[in-house]
Amino acid sequence: MNLQTVHTERRPLSNKFYLFEFESIMSCAVVDSGCEPSLLNIVEQKTLKWIFVGGKGGVGKTTTSCSLAVQLSKARESVLLVSTDPAHNLSDAFGQKFSRNATLVNGFNNLFAMEIDPTIEVETDILDNSSQNLLSEVATSLPGIDEAMSFAELMKQVQSMNYSVIVFDTAPTGHTLRLLSFPSVLEQAMEKFNSIKDKFAGIISQVQGMVNAGTEEKVMGKLEQLKQTIEQVNKTFKDPNSTTFVCVCIPEFLSLFETERLVQELSKYEIDTHNIVVNQVLFPEPDSNCRKCNARVKMQSKYLEQIQDLYDDFNVTVLPLLDEEVRGPAAIRAFSENLVKPSPPAPAPAK
Repeated sequence: MNLQTVHTERRPLSNKFYLFEFESIMSCAVVDSGCEPSLLNIVEQKTLKWIFVGGKGGVGKTTTSCSLAVQLSKARESVLLVSTDPAHNLSDAFGQKFSRNATLVNGFNNLFAMEIDPTIEVETDILDNSSQNLLSEVATSLPGIDEAMSFAELMKQVQSMNYSVIVFDTAPTGHTLRLLSFPSVLEQAMEKFNSIKDKFAGIISQVQGMVNAGTEEKVMGKLEQLKQTIEQVNKTFKDPNSTTFVCVCIPEFLSLFETERLVQELSKYEIDTHNIVVNQVLFPEPDSNCRKCNARVKMQSKYLEQIQDLYDDFNVTVLPLLDEEVRGPAAIRAFSENLVKPSPPAPAPAK
């Protein structure tokens, strides 16, 4: 099945991988588009503040984000790697326990990591009990507002951190796309709350006499503060000099289909994406007689060709399927070198 889709304007992307020693073929590009097949363009773009790494579950987002953070630590003063996936993997990847507080990664002097709960509770320290109760009622009565408020608190926390660049290891595509919709969710929530307030102004005034005065104003003030945070985040999202999104996939139909959906949604939200990492590509040994290996190479080759057609204006990085897991600082550091070297050409299917 072919994925024929019309893209809106996007920037180029990068491609790359390492496991084998490809010497003479390293000069060949995976995609004949003039775009360098590596993530070096991201490492060298000093203006970037937020780098999101996302894609379908199980395609290697965490390994890619960890490796990219390692390369950025060589070029930037300080780097923060943040996991917003409820199923955190940073601790497993580095073999070191991380929490919601930024922790220096073992073996580095300027790379920090943290695992944040994306459903972090909204701050209520400035609200009294009546205000907290009303805010909770608002959160439960308006679909999506509870997650939007949590996301606003999360981004406010991240914005207050003083790092040269922040790399986000995101949740699978569906959850990530939902986060991108939160600015409009908050805006709709504010409108609905105002509508309810105007319609039942008399009743609210009478009820306020029975509870603490100023409850409504405190809740509205909190919602407005969260809305302003989201609007500021949204502005940064849409600035290609500050934010970019790296899409990670594998050469299979479902992953490619979800990547295309992600690229289209990012374009819809005006978020820059010009790098795609194609992971788990099988490079068989010469003269291999493994039927399953050759069949898989043939299958992957079909989707690699489609990726070349769909993303000829991207930097596409091809990464091979490894014999071992990439775990621990030393392994991640070694693997990360593949992100900044030109990718080898994709394997040709056996005849």
